[in-house]
Amino acid sequence: MPERKYKKYILEELKLPEGVRQKDEEHGYYDKNTRVLWLEDEIMKGSSSIICSWYRKAADQGTPAHTHDFDEILGFIGCDYDNPSDLGGEVELWLEDEIYMLKKSCFVLCPSGMRHCPLKVRRVDRPFLFLAFSVTPKYIKDNIDLSIS
Repeated sequence: MPERKYKKYILEELKLPEGVRQKDEEHGYYDKNTRVLWLEDEIMKGSSSIICSWYRKAADQGTPAHTHDFDEILGFIGCDYDNPSDLGGEVELWLEDEIYMLKKSCFVLCPSGMRHCPLKVRRVDRPFLFLAFSVTPKYIKDNIDLSIS
């Protein structure tokens, strides 16, 4: 069978950008989640950045507060087919100086320049899916603020 013309647009395996590891040995919080897919320009030319992970354990330490010079959408998706709005856990997410406890499936828009995080997974009753989508060719954290992590 000849090579298919559009096969290059289908990503079926985890490929990480240069310098990104599946598990962060220094911080350790990636062992609480499992990356499923990661897409950005380095992996598939012309794409935006989207990161997809399963959260399967609670984590006291999470993503520190930071900003971007691009919009980012965070997605938290429960996996109970009979009750899809139930997240199956609880996530603490800071947006600027406000703390939100997320318990339902949701998307969160973080406009360019908005400080967001820390993001801490407080409870996992059953694994749930996390997505981070950015209209940028490469995911970059700017202005990391470790004081409120």
